[in-house]
Amino acid sequence: MPFACPATDDFFRSRIDHMIDLRHPLAVLASRMPWQEIEARVAQVFSRKGRAGVAMPDLDLFGEQVQRSPVASNAGRPRVPLRIMIALLYLKHAFNESDEGVVARWADTPRWQFFCKRPANPC
Repeated sequence: MPFACPATDDFFRSRIDHMIDLRHPLAVLASRMPWQEIEARVAQVFSRKGRAGVAMPDLDLFGEQVQRSPVASNAGRPRVPLRIMIALLYLKHAFNESDEGVVARWADTPRWQFFCKRPANPC
């Protein structure tokens, strides 16, 4: 009988929801959080805003610099999904972690990855 999800065939690509206890408080909280509503309210805070620079010749030690118009660059890193940013902020606050500590602990804790909705293998 074939598997329901082709990703379960490969041992090294098993789904995260198969690795954790879904009765754990963080897993239950992840399913009960109103993520779409939270993302909609927070999206405006994290939206990209153009900031025009203002020349301040009195404070510039190297002389007046040429002002450039802000141009969006495709060379930057792609943005992190908003759900992951919100979830990491929650975990940082709930477990009293530093920025570096929450990222390190996220990498080692499958429950945290599930809570943050780590990108999974599509079925």
